[in-house]
Amino acid sequence: MTLTSDPPVEPVAEQTPHRPPGDDGTAPTVVPVRRPWRWVAVAATAVVLVQFAHGLVTNPGWEWDVFARYFATDAILRAVWVTLQLTLYGTVLGFALGVVLAFMRLSESPFLRAVAFGYVWAFRSIPLIVQLLFWFNLAYLYEELSIGIPFGPALYSFDTVGLVGAMSAAVLGLALHQAAYAAEIVRGGILAVDAGQLEAAASLGIPRLRRLRRIVLPQAMRSILPNAANEIVSLFKGTSIVSVMAIGELFYQVQVVYGRTGRVVPLLMVATVWYVLLTTALSVVQHYVERHYAKGSTR
Repeated sequence: MTLTSDPPVEPVAEQTPHRPPGDDGTAPTVVPVRRPWRWVAVAATAVVLVQFAHGLVTNPGWEWDVFARYFATDAILRAVWVTLQLTLYGTVLGFALGVVLAFMRLSESPFLRAVAFGYVWAFRSIPLIVQLLFWFNLAYLYEELSIGIPFGPALYSFDTVGLVGAMSAAVLGLALHQAAYAAEIVRGGILAVDAGQLEAAASLGIPRLRRLRRIVLPQAMRSILPNAANEIVSLFKGTSIVSVMAIGELFYQVQVVYGRTGRVVPLLMVATVWYVLLTTALSVVQHYVERHYAKGSTR
């Protein structure tokens, strides 16, 4: 006689895993999805690429012998160096001013925000070629530039023609134009940083400058770098616009040579290959800089 009121427990039969009908216990065979149209697209693309490469090699209109003759001449190499100088000066000065404008737009002062917004609005609205021609003709408006007391006597005066030449006007126009875009890139990168981290750093008593240098900027660079690299590449190719000012950069020099020789296509290919090579070098530098700032990131 049992002393408990619980009903007797029946033994549970061992359950076997459910198998679909017809399964003999072996591992199922995975059959990949057939995508015939993908292979059709691959084949069609490959045919187009092969035909294009074949045309580059066999079409005499490309005149690769003329291309090889002018690719590394002294005039072309000097023009490449001028293009690199314009890109370097425009990038450094443009992003330096862009950082200042970005912090002005993030300032708590309505006046500073309005001034920065007005600058960005104006220089993004006016075409670059118009800005370059304006700075190139600055001496038409101001024969002399002076430094002194505002609305008072001048202490030092400079001749505008001697101070702002063609190269100076090109650098000034490129830098001021680039600053408008750099300001928005930097501002967007800073806004992408979580505000809670700044609040935590402030609660720990970390000085504001150190917060900016060690917390905000390293994280903001992950958002800034891709867009900044695109702007630098665009500026590098955009230096061809200064050819309207008769500056001996790459595209201007190519125009001079094919205007003298009549070999338009091979000389254009000289400029194209140089632009491709230098843009590729900038892309490699971008990759390593991004990898440096991506340390500790899970993405």
